[in-house]
Amino acid sequence: MKHRHQRLLRTSVISLLAGVVGLFMIMPLVWMISASLKSEVEVFQYPIRWIPRTIRWENYREVWAGVYPFGVFYLNSIKVTSLSVIGMLLTSSLAAYSFAKLKFPGRDQLFLAYLATMMIPPQVLLVPRFLLFRNFGILNTHWALILPGIFVIFGVFLMRQFFTSIPNELSESAIMDGAGHLTIWARIIMPLAKPALVSLLIVSFVWRWNEYEEPLIFLNTKELFTIPVGMTLFMDEFETRYSLIMAAAVSAILPVIAVFLAGQRFFVQGVVTSGLKG
Repeated sequence: MKHRHQRLLRTSVISLLAGVVGLFMIMPLVWMISASLKSEVEVFQYPIRWIPRTIRWENYREVWAGVYPFGVFYLNSIKVTSLSVIGMLLTSSLAAYSFAKLKFPGRDQLFLAYLATMMIPPQVLLVPRFLLFRNFGILNTHWALILPGIFVIFGVFLMRQFFTSIPNELSESAIMDGAGHLTIWARIIMPLAKPALVSLLIVSFVWRWNEYEEPLIFLNTKELFTIPVGMTLFMDEFETRYSLIMAAAVSAILPVIAVFLAGQRFFVQGVVTSGLKG
């Protein structure tokens, strides 16, 4: 009985601490929503008034229907992120299948060398990419953002770790029945890899959706801007419209929340099982 009470007390304390930490973590999001409904004067008032005296829905109307083409930025982000993520899931799963299920000389050494490229800072590659895209004629197009997002080292690593946890007997029995590797990948491995696929989809979606550096460098036409770069238009040399920036940020975060809620039941399972073996 004593141990039971101690365990209950320990669980209660941990739950209370987790709740307090979670409250502090969600406060910036709550402040952002609150600021998006305030006037410019009220945004930085102290002490913070969490519920505005007058709720200004017109901030959202000005963001979406004002002088800034925010709807265009939104569609651009959806296009770039969707194509990048779909392509990345395809290439990562195919490469991971090769490294996990196919046997060929130097496989492990090649995989190790491939992982070693993760140590190269992405900023080092910006200038070579800029010159390469200019020579290919895709500079200042969405392809300059989509193509690099299709090939992601982390995606190959995550999927390969999950694929190695799938018994080889499934593939071997399918080969004995006459199935080829593409059939095994599509009909056996991929259905079993749904947790890892959803986990990778969520992580990569957040990365690509919030990408700021590459669109800033590779795009110079306003009509091609994605949301992170387009939001800088709310700032000029005379004024920074923080209430509008917060309204745009609230609008921008909705797809991320929707994607996470849709795949959350697979997320933890995929992250945990991907690291069990390999």
